[in-house]
Amino acid sequence: MDFFSSGVLFSIAGVIAFLLIFKIIIWIINLRRVVPTNEVHIVQSSKFTTSYGKDTENGNTYYEWPAWLPIIGITKIILPVSVFDLDLTDYEAYDMGRLPFRVDIKAFFRIVDSNLAAQRVASFEDLNNQLKAIVQGSVRTILASNGIEEIMQGRATFGEQFTKEVAEQLTNWGVSAVKNIELMDIRDASGSHVISNIMEKKKSQIEMESRSEVAENMKKAQIAEIEAKRETDIKAQEALKQVGIQTAAKDREVGIANEKATQAIKEEQKLTTEKDLAVQKIAEVTKAGIDKEVQIVKAEQERETKVINANADKQSQVIKAEAEKEMLTLTGQGQLANKEFEAKGITAEGLARAEAEKALQLAPVQAQITLAKEIGSNTSYQDYLIKVEQIKANQTVGIEQAKALEKADVKIIANTGGDASTAMTGLGSVISPKGGTAIGGMLEALANTEQGKAIINKITGGENDTKKPD
Repeated sequence: MDFFSSGVLFSIAGVIAFLLIFKIIIWIINLRRVVPTNEVHIVQSSKFTTSYGKDTENGNTYYEWPAWLPIIGITKIILPVSVFDLDLTDYEAYDMGRLPFRVDIKAFFRIVDSNLAAQRVASFEDLNNQLKAIVQGSVRTILASNGIEEIMQGRATFGEQFTKEVAEQLTNWGVSAVKNIELMDIRDASGSHVISNIMEKKKSQIEMESRSEVAENMKKAQIAEIEAKRETDIKAQEALKQVGIQTAAKDREVGIANEKATQAIKEEQKLTTEKDLAVQKIAEVTKAGIDKEVQIVKAEQERETKVINANADKQSQVIKAEAEKEMLTLTGQGQLANKEFEAKGITAEGLARAEAEKALQLAPVQAQITLAKEIGSNTSYQDYLIKVEQIKANQTVGIEQAKALEKADVKIIANTGGDASTAMTGLGSVISPKGGTAIGGMLEALANTEQGKAIINKITGGENDTKKPD
């Protein structure tokens, strides 16, 4: 019984010891700490201060033995190694004239010496409060030595001054500023209107400057518009002047060209008129010769007709006389013989009249045949006939002009190429040396044709070699 009781007790004691050991192991395991990457744990033992964290030489794991354990017991301070910020909101400050106002300050720090920081503070909260006090003192000192308007206008400058002011003090806490301390805002303190008045003054000044600038700009714009319009008007006037000069030059050149063209046309008209008058004169002379020939033919025809008629009358009278004589001597013959004699008389008279009519009709026909032969071989005369048809169109006008000039005892023949005044001008050219040369040429041309030679011979009274028409 005693042996059994001893064994049970021994077993119970072993289980208890095992459980105790197991619990101790679990407790020890629970004392193991792994430092986060954004923190540093400063462990204070009985003899040493050791920092554990990501960038430390001691690693980032340790056992947090309770401080009541002798020798191995420790205490720790947890500080951030990442950048942390500090805000001063509605911090009341004064300028050099003791004008109250409120500011908002924002600063960014990081711990560069965790061991030193751990020596200065007991916790991160203490560090934060101490840094806040440092920043407040620096802000108050710097702002109190400047005017409020300077503070409002130079925020960036004051941020640099804040940073420099606290830089030396931060080294004593193992902390440094990540960037310049920023003066975020400045506004009136409770019951104060200093900043609002300054802002209103600035607003009014800005408005005044703006309106003045706008007025000045508008004035410059109006002046620029006036100058631009003046230059535009000047350019337009210069353009009109150049256009006028060019137009005048063009009109002058056109006028000169028109005058030259008119003079050339008049010269050509003069030459044409002279040639037309020369042709007309030749035509008139030729026509006069032809008319004369026609009159001669008509006179010959009338003479021959009279001779034929006289012969016919004489023969008729002879026959009639013979018939009467026969009738008187042969009164005894019958009516048949008398009728035969009368028939013979009538026949003879008819034959005579027929011969006369034949000669009368053949005379102009023969003249026309002769004239046609002459026209067929005479090109100048053919041109003349064409001109005659043109002359007939203006014959009536020419006659009336001739009547008007009758008192001047001047005969003018005007063709379709001119009027009476032009014809007088042409007549003046005919009696000039040039006209004499033209007339000489015309006579020389006439002398080269049979008909022209006959006309010249008749005019001059020379021998006529041409044959009269049969």
